[in-house]
Amino acid sequence: GQVLVEISRTHKKLNDCLEESFKKFHKEIISELEKKTELDVKYMNATLKRYQTEHRSKLDSLEKSQAELKKIRRKSQGARNAMKYEHKEMEYLETVSSRQSDIQRFIAEGCREALLEEKRRFCFLVDKHCSFTQHMNFYHVQCADFLNSKLPRWQEICSDATKVPEKVKIMIDEIATPGSTPISGTPQPSPMIERNTMIGNNFYPQHENASKVPPAPTGRAYTSPLVDMFNNPATVSKASSERLNSSAENTDDASLSHSTSVATGLNIMKRQKVKTIFPHTAGNNKTLLSFAQGDIITLLVAEEKDGWLYGEHDSTRVKGWFPSSYTKPLEEPVEEKAFAAVPSPAPIRSVSSVNLAEKAGVVLPPPDYVGASQSGSTSDRRMEPSKVTAAKAPAESGGP
Repeated sequence: GQVLVEISRTHKKLNDCLEESFKKFHKEIISELEKKTELDVKYMNATLKRYQTEHRSKLDSLEKSQAELKKIRRKSQGARNAMKYEHKEMEYLETVSSRQSDIQRFIAEGCREALLEEKRRFCFLVDKHCSFTQHMNFYHVQCADFLNSKLPRWQEICSDATKVPEKVKIMIDEIATPGSTPISGTPQPSPMIERNTMIGNNFYPQHENASKVPPAPTGRAYTSPLVDMFNNPATVSKASSERLNSSAENTDDASLSHSTSVATGLNIMKRQKVKTIFPHTAGNNKTLLSFAQGDIITLLVAEEKDGWLYGEHDSTRVKGWFPSSYTKPLEEPVEEKAFAAVPSPAPIRSVSSVNLAEKAGVVLPPPDYVGASQSGSTSDRRMEPSKVTAAKAPAESGGP
């Protein structure tokens, strides 16, 4: 293992040196060449413009001399003094010949300068590449020497797989010595195993079901426009609060059971249930759940994901995703019994659930003087004297 770590570090070191070499190549060659190219473009444009101007000037002088020579020859053909024109003709011939030679020298000199400039730049690039090649040669020689110094020792260590290193042999001898302290004790079971055993075997299937939950369908679930008929805002808020706090607001036995479940961790086994208010068909999607109106579904994933819930049909035992707007919280009979009103001896007219929800926010008037003396009466009995007083008031006002 130590040899592998050392080999890895060696290759990393060599790779870092190679990266530094490429950085040097980019800095000393590529960057310098880019700068030289920008300067050369400006220099070449200026040199070409100067060359074209000088060449045009020399060419104009030559053409002018040739035109004068033609005039002299034309005049000398019909003139009486031919010797005079012959002398001028010789002078213009010499001028034309001189200017032609001057143009030829100018062109040759321009070509030689262009070739020298090209060679100068090629030599600059070759010099940079030779410097980098020399640096790479030094790098490879250094790598070869470094690897040659490391390789024999690596091969020697791994030549015999049955040979135990000295450090390991000393450690084994210490372990085999009687009375020595062991390296590690016998592994003990985790305390969480006993706690999970007390909770019960149903704790594990819950996590297995959670791990096997398929991904929720893409996109938000379809919300039915009729869902408001079944979800009254006051009733929904009241039902959700009753469902969340049902274990804390039950009877004394239920409260005691809830306290015990909190202490032992058994409250995680209770799952919420919902009742379907619309039918739903899964179709070809195997991850969706089909059900009819009025079915009961046990939620396996309490969190809603983009309007989808995951649960198990209580009748068919089929699991799948379904729209949350197609269901409503299930009101269990135990909860209804726990929240039932205390019976009153006097007959009370029936009121709707909406009126009950509205009645919860109404402030009742204070009890009558007669009712205040009865400390053990209920709220309905305290209201009864006030009703009798209110009934006798019209009779007294209508007397003689």
